[in-house]
Amino acid sequence: MFAPALALITAVFALSSSTARADMRVCNNTAGRVGVAVGYLDGPLWVTEGWFNLKPGRCETIIKGQLSSRFFYLHAVDYDRGGDWSGTNILCVRDTEFSIRGPLDCYARGFERAGFIEIDTGQQSDWTVELADGGLVTSRPEGAAR
Repeated sequence: MFAPALALITAVFALSSSTARADMRVCNNTAGRVGVAVGYLDGPLWVTEGWFNLKPGRCETIIKGQLSSRFFYLHAVDYDRGGDWSGTNILCVRDTEFSIRGPLDCYARGFERAGFIEIDTGQQSDWTVELADGGLVTSRPEGAAR
């Protein structure tokens, strides 16, 4: 009687542990080190966080867990060769590690402003953004073919 129950519990645990995690990942497909800042809606307020430092050829999870919003915003800088990946959406940042609540009055609050690229996840629960040389950014649901 206990053996079938134990087998069922083991099977359920094995299935749950192999389930894909839902995260936002950024991959650095360049030859240089990259710093990434992300913007997202946290309840009623926009939040920007950075810097997530990515080595060449590496991917990092920058938001852990199921994505709760359709739109995210990304700004990245190439530490080694200069340049950045930026867009027209302005959010607050600073030179050192940060977590900033609210997108307004950046300068008055002692922050800088930076342009962020809008990432439309289409309500997917996980997403991967790939940074490439030449300013190319591609994004896709996690696990989707490249």
